[in-house]
Amino acid sequence: MQQFNVIIVEDVMLELRGTIEIFRNEIPEANIVGTAQTEAQFWSLLETSSADLILLDLGLGGSTTVGVDICRKIREKQLPVKVLIFTGEVLNEKLWVDALDAGADGIILKSGELLTPGDVASVLSGKRYVFNQPILKKLVKRFRQSVLADYRHQESFVKYDIDEYDEIFLRHLALGYTKDMIASLRTMPFGTKSLEKRQAELISRLFPGCEDTRINVPRLITRAFELRILDVDNLEPDDE
Repeated sequence: MQQFNVIIVEDVMLELRGTIEIFRNEIPEANIVGTAQTEAQFWSLLETSSADLILLDLGLGGSTTVGVDICRKIREKQLPVKVLIFTGEVLNEKLWVDALDAGADGIILKSGELLTPGDVASVLSGKRYVFNQPILKKLVKRFRQSVLADYRHQESFVKYDIDEYDEIFLRHLALGYTKDMIASLRTMPFGTKSLEKRQAELISRLFPGCEDTRINVPRLITRAFELRILDVDNLEPDDE
């Protein structure tokens, strides 16, 4: 790794000293051109210093959003600098998403293996989404859950012989549409009578062997959620 300039933004003095020691001992190629404990100090420092990397804590002065704001402003100004988040916000996943949306090149949690030469080299070389092991474990867990949920959703369509019109029908029933309203959708080429017949067929498929004639729309929709035919996070109406 070649020599590079870095600005460290950290408001807790003990952690700032620890971060400086990490650079001195583990990443000697780093030239620390300055440190900042507030947003004002950071912008003043950036105006007078040439930096290749900003190591940015998300929480400054008791606020967890200042770091995100700094990152967003750096991208809005189109400054040619890499931004690596170094944060103790190990549980605030929404904050991680906000930081990535603001243009951060990576996130290193202050747990586990902390900051490594490989992480810094990856960011400086232009790699996006650089994470250390603690956050990678969480990302893999969420990825696994998402893939399995998608698989169960697809499997349910095959098992219960669900076609696209069944899905549209059930989804809009879940959104509170009446059959007349669903029949008027551009994506639904069936009239109200046909939808009543479709509802009866869906009940027979989703409740096999059940002779209870009192199965109504709420119970049918609940069953569709139970069987993963419908996804509560993807309930969007079609254009009317």
